[in-house]
Amino acid sequence: MTVPMEKLTAFRAMIGEVPVMDDPKYVQAKSRDYYWYSPILKDQLDPMCGDMVVQPRSEAEVMQVAAACAKLRIPLTLRGGGTGNYGQCVPLEGGVVMEMTKLDRVLEIAPGRVVCEAGCRIERVEHAVGETGQMLSMFPSTRRIATMAGFVSGGSGGIGSLRNGMLRDGTNITYIRLVTVEEEPRVIELRGPEILKVQHAYGTNGIITAMDYGLTPKIDYRQVVALFDSYPTALEATVKAAETGIDSFLLTVCERRFSRFYKKLEGIFPPDRDAVFAMIAPESLASFEALVRAHGGQVVLVKTDAEMDAAGLPPVWECGWNHTTLQALKVEPGVWTYLQVGYAPPLDYDLCHRQLERYGEEIYWHHETARMAGEVHFFALPIVRWTTKERMYQIIAELEAEGCLIWDPHAVTIEDGGMKAIDTAQIDFKREADPHGLMNPGKTRGWTAEMAR
Repeated sequence: MTVPMEKLTAFRAMIGEVPVMDDPKYVQAKSRDYYWYSPILKDQLDPMCGDMVVQPRSEAEVMQVAAACAKLRIPLTLRGGGTGNYGQCVPLEGGVVMEMTKLDRVLEIAPGRVVCEAGCRIERVEHAVGETGQMLSMFPSTRRIATMAGFVSGGSGGIGSLRNGMLRDGTNITYIRLVTVEEEPRVIELRGPEILKVQHAYGTNGIITAMDYGLTPKIDYRQVVALFDSYPTALEATVKAAETGIDSFLLTVCERRFSRFYKKLEGIFPPDRDAVFAMIAPESLASFEALVRAHGGQVVLVKTDAEMDAAGLPPVWECGWNHTTLQALKVEPGVWTYLQVGYAPPLDYDLCHRQLERYGEEIYWHHETARMAGEVHFFALPIVRWTTKERMYQIIAELEAEGCLIWDPHAVTIEDGGMKAIDTAQIDFKREADPHGLMNPGKTRGWTAEMAR
């Protein structure tokens, strides 16, 4: 137990009827996410655990928990669906884990906008807005269990980023409501660019209780698989599709060696062809098929969402982004980990081919398309055969020497896993919203003990 028993007893008395769970197995389960994708993080985080779990059912109960933590100086870690990959919801200093999934109401749906509570499952929100003829501007490959605020706090982009940019771009999110962790908690509302104070902050500087999210007119995108004879050709076709106005919600290029991990796609994704997994608007389907043929490829699957479900096939959005790592680890557990790599546009096909050839069986590659500030960018989330920490960072150094950006998935802090710089705006806001430094301690290098009030 990290927090003294007398403090925990006082905490329980102060939060009234807020549900509390302290069964050790339950608390341990709720102190975990998918950090085990990284053997480095697994060694570091396996021993970490909270002391109890609380499940507030309303903003008022969130404020009770926040006040009690502030008064007793108990660390507080927020948890949504637990689908993060970097230990965002793992409490490094014990304390209270606050599971937000009971705040799950869709509050308002309007043209182009949905307002919901923080703990809403993304798939549930997608179904709700679908009844109004709309769809979410983007979602992660874990949309079945991830929560809205969890995605905002830990994510950057996902399926739909090719069409609608990254989370922080444009109007994907324009409103966040949060509670401060003080003896007398306050509600703060952020609008427009102000939301960047808490977006991708790992829940270190305010408890999000509600937020809005961008919607677009609902399109019944066709789920498409196209096969190519070479990986560079598949990449080139994908870039052309993204640049020539083909209406696509997803374009993922996946090399042939991944086929053995995609058991349900046997006969569709063979081990001798490289694949593009795509979501294409019906009116762009003929243009996409023509582009694939022009690059010597073949479209082997075109189905609606409903037809994919009926056929027992996984959705194409579970064939890319970081679901690839999960698929590999299901088949060959303990063998693989991964990296997150960014390329400066325009994409250098020769560089991608050299990297594929150089690392051989050590790295399997797949690339994702997205837009940043309106420009098409490519990212790779290759799986890497695990040997040692030293080898992992040698590979990272080699890729960086070639001009690639690395978002390190083997680091636990925001800065080390991201752009390597401290976001002073987020730290300044933490001074206001978490003045005692209780929220998810240890997850940002920008906060020091001397800053605490």
